[in-house]
Amino acid sequence: MNKTYKDVNDYIRTFPKELQEVLEQVRTTILEAAPGAEEGIAYGLPAYKVYGKPMVYFGAFRSHIGFYATPSGHAEFAEELSAFRRSKGSVQFPLGKEIPLDLVRRITQFRFHEIQIKYKE
Repeated sequence: MNKTYKDVNDYIRTFPKELQEVLEQVRTTILEAAPGAEEGIAYGLPAYKVYGKPMVYFGAFRSHIGFYATPSGHAEFAEELSAFRRSKGSVQFPLGKEIPLDLVRRITQFRFHEIQIKYKE
């Protein structure tokens, strides 16, 4: 989907109702794990930044929810993520199965603190 979205609400509204609910759960989990994170759209996906630095992204696809926490976020949780299809900076959570929101929360918190430590004045 090469559509331009004005915000995360616009992105989520383009999906069927049951998938919107899952996307809202992921969104809420990220926002609760990273208070004050800036929410927007980047690369056509919901994106979250801290101090202007990319923290995590997520998106819905035909058969999965993609979660992108850069290589460091995925490396830190490699063992837990090994149950899912993944690459260096992404993981695919299959649709039709429960999304591991606790894992999303912990990865987001890791990235949030990693960026804070590096860029906080």
